[in-house]
Amino acid sequence: MEEPGMDTEAETVATEAPARPLNCVEAEAAAGAAAAAAEDSCDARGSLQPAPAQPPGDPVAQASVSNGEDAGGGAGRELVDLKIIWNKTKHDVRVPLDSTGSELKQKIHSITGLPPAMQKVMYKGLVPEDKTLREIKVTSGAKIMVVGSTINDVLAVNTPKDAAQQDAKAEENKKEPLCRQKQHRKVLDKGKPEDVMPSLKGAQERLPTVPLSGMYNKSGGKVRLTFKLEQDQLWIGTKERTEKLPMGSIKNVVSEPIEGHEDYHMMAFQLGPTEASYYWVYWVPTQYVDAIKDTVLGKWQYF
Repeated sequence: MEEPGMDTEAETVATEAPARPLNCVEAEAAAGAAAAAAEDSCDARGSLQPAPAQPPGDPVAQASVSNGEDAGGGAGRELVDLKIIWNKTKHDVRVPLDSTGSELKQKIHSITGLPPAMQKVMYKGLVPEDKTLREIKVTSGAKIMVVGSTINDVLAVNTPKDAAQQDAKAEENKKEPLCRQKQHRKVLDKGKPEDVMPSLKGAQERLPTVPLSGMYNKSGGKVRLTFKLEQDQLWIGTKERTEKLPMGSIKNVVSEPIEGHEDYHMMAFQLGPTEASYYWVYWVPTQYVDAIKDTVLGKWQYF
């Protein structure tokens, strides 16, 4: 039976016992173990060092925020606010002032779904595809008129209706030319006005920036046509008064070359449901005929 305190005394004796000297082999092994432990300790301290802070402005450290502009499209470029008017609907857009007419059509396509190839974009006349908005002097707040039909509109055309229209046109072709009819003959017999605008036979041009003038109306009086694209209006001016017509109120536009003067047309604007509402204008230069039809009707016409 052990007496109390024997364990404590044994531990004390073991602790105070002198350490045995190490031989060469044991000393070398102990030194190697100590060096490895020191190296592991350094590696552990290194792995605990905080990661270096990202410098301000580093793209990795900062999240990218999109403001709706194309990538790189608005950075450092002068922008201009425009009102795109198509199909009697206005769209507010902001585009670079150095965008070309072609790039503007792509922007309009993204908003309206109207294919660029089927767009006619107008700002003081037809917008050239190869010129920039700065070059044609577009200013902030400008109204850009767009005419054209979407693919769905074209595909939705009623085929029987088209056939009926073609039959009607064929029937009209069999009739006496308009310029030979009595109601028109009395105006055409006055001859070509001296101050009528020059014509370019076989050419097609966009609307001029000045009113079309020097023409006759059905009464034989002088008449001028002014296209107010910003207001979507056609102004028909005579000596007595000026009629301001919304383009949406004009049902149709018809024209026919003047016999013996094919570089000029006689043209009618249908203001009501029947032909009795035609407003006739004589001696319209042929190069502007298609532009007038497209601008007034706001859609593609097949003649």
